[in-house]
Amino acid sequence: MTESPYRNDGVTMPCPRCTRPFTPSGRQRYCSPACRQATWRRRHAPTLPTLPPRVPRGGTVYECPVCGARLLGEQRCPDCHQFCRRIGPGGSCPHCDEPVALADLLSAYQDVR
Repeated sequence: MTESPYRNDGVTMPCPRCTRPFTPSGRQRYCSPACRQATWRRRHAPTLPTLPPRVPRGGTVYECPVCGARLLGEQRCPDCHQFCRRIGPGGSCPHCDEPVALADLLSAYQDVR
């Protein structure tokens, strides 16, 4: 049984990218600089930033058009059984536990300035 030599430059080998046979010269691994560059670009492709997810429903303040009640994360008023109007992102007030929209806080801040 004959063993193939570790390195035999006279033998053709397939290009890892396009599989076209070529005779390597020295340490050449690809058939052309274009194949070598394409492989490098594929390996070093920039990662695109991910888009931020939409504000979850639990972090959105809604207001009932009938009774004016503000709800956090609920799109339907439990008292009036009406669909509510979306105010925007917000959360619970740490003092009174009522839903507060971010837009309300920003408008109050601009009024003070």
